[in-house]
Amino acid sequence: MFYWLQLTLFKMGFWLTWALIPIVVEIIPAFISGIRLLVKALHKKTLIMPDKMPFISLLVPVYNSEDTLFNCIRSIHDSTYPTELIQVILADNQSTDDSFGAFERAQNEFSDMNMQLIHTQRGKASALNAAIYASIGTYIINIDSDGVLEKNALMNIVLQFENDYDVAALTGTILPKWEMIKAKKPWPLKLLQHNEYFEYAQAFLSGRTIEAKNNQLFTMSGAFSAFRKEALLNTFMYDTATIGEDTDMTFQIRDKLKRKVSICASAIFYIEPIPSLGNLYTQRQRWQKGELEVMHAHTQDIAVHKFFSDFLIRRIMIDHTFLFPRMIWLFASIALLFFRYSPIMMGMSYVAIYILYVLVGWLNFICVRVLLRDFPKENRFYGRQWWVLLTMPLYNFVCSFIRFVGTINGMTEASVWNSERFDQEVKGASAVVKTDWKNLKKRRR
Repeated sequence: MFYWLQLTLFKMGFWLTWALIPIVVEIIPAFISGIRLLVKALHKKTLIMPDKMPFISLLVPVYNSEDTLFNCIRSIHDSTYPTELIQVILADNQSTDDSFGAFERAQNEFSDMNMQLIHTQRGKASALNAAIYASIGTYIINIDSDGVLEKNALMNIVLQFENDYDVAALTGTILPKWEMIKAKKPWPLKLLQHNEYFEYAQAFLSGRTIEAKNNQLFTMSGAFSAFRKEALLNTFMYDTATIGEDTDMTFQIRDKLKRKVSICASAIFYIEPIPSLGNLYTQRQRWQKGELEVMHAHTQDIAVHKFFSDFLIRRIMIDHTFLFPRMIWLFASIALLFFRYSPIMMGMSYVAIYILYVLVGWLNFICVRVLLRDFPKENRFYGRQWWVLLTMPLYNFVCSFIRFVGTINGMTEASVWNSERFDQEVKGASAVVKTDWKNLKKRRR
């Protein structure tokens, strides 16, 4: 009897140790941060309109944007920010489609805009650097050519700059277009897009808002970022050698210049929803590789004892080191069954962790609803998607798996914008397994 009791306690202790990792590292800090954010969101500061609005430069890197560029420009023109105070620079980095035709059409229709097109070297970072030197605005704002601005986005982001002179750079809020998500399509893709929308809403309106509180924003969005020109010109500009140029710029301003980087939650930029699981696979790998490149370039003399005082150390541990235990759980769950671990006990631990993740998601859900109160249509759509809270833990686990693959590929492959698709990697892995099996059979003979 004593033997079985001791064995059971040992097994439970071993498994509970694994189960405690997400609870201690992710869930408890998320609850604390979520409550703080909710309190702050309920006490929103009123921004004061300046006597004179500043001139701004809007930079739009263009690459094969024939289908989306016109709508992007139209969103700039239709914004509430005075058109005569906006300089628009389109930086075409060697497009091969008719992006120039979309630019000409916009020129004819929006003739009251100060707009120009420049040709640059290939690559988004090169395009942005060339456009920065051609800009004349007090503030420089970057947006991607495949999205559209919410009509008050430019006004809100400039007002935040004008009301907080300590802020050197701001990121906007990125959200997939909910109208496109609602369109008729196969239910697996619709489910994927609903989860992506929830992820973006919680990542920006909850996650990045929490990070920005103590100037710990890890990365500004490359799709929509804004800078004081004097701060931007004091950096080394966008790094053309990395695929994480937006994260690198964040580190330059915060860590090199010792300036403040924040978020303007009320400045929304709409992007198209992810078109497939394959696109999610390549996108998240690219993000993971970019993060690793930038962190390798900007982190020196990292000490483990700074885990609780240095947010970057915590980020590395949580985003990268703890990816491996999460993946180990998946395979350990199968292997431990052969060591007579109780399937019921293991299943209950997974259910308990799942419920905790849902509760954290629910707290973030409430915070996002509060932060979206000035956007009734967006808030209404988001509120009706409450059921996504039940699928988000699985979606996040899939994203963690993709990032895990991205970490491995980042250590073994050259840095490129688009990595291999999932089906290509499966074919490659299958070929390796078949070759190894044939060689093994030959050796046995």
